[in-house]
Amino acid sequence: MAAAKGACLNHISRESSDIRRLADFYKEIFGFEEIESPKFEFKVIWLKVSPDFAIHLIERSPDTQLPEGPYSAASPVLDPTHLPRGHHVCFSVSNFDSCVQSLKDKGIKTFQRSVPNRPIRQVFFFDPDGNGLEVASRDE
Repeated sequence: MAAAKGACLNHISRESSDIRRLADFYKEIFGFEEIESPKFEFKVIWLKVSPDFAIHLIERSPDTQLPEGPYSAASPVLDPTHLPRGHHVCFSVSNFDSCVQSLKDKGIKTFQRSVPNRPIRQVFFFDPDGNGLEVASRDE
């Protein structure tokens, strides 16, 4: 595991009962790399995709009563067309078509649309815990 080479300016945290599964997903789909994380009394995996953005994956407490994500993977409806505004994390990519094809090749259900009156294309999907994700083109 590589050591962190500076502080990350932006990050999100995700709690999961299977942080290894989520880490592998984010590494495979977005190219995140594992970085050194502090030692806590619970398991954590820290990932970074650039010097300025990281995801902190935190082992879910057995006492937690909430579902895994806003749309739990155990939920009967995991349809990206119903992903509400504001309930997802967005990543911009320069290789949008390649990214979308990679998601399809991996069997990940997606929903695509374009931003009205802007040259931005979007694809929405879920991570293995049901957290909403968006990939947007950088074609502006």
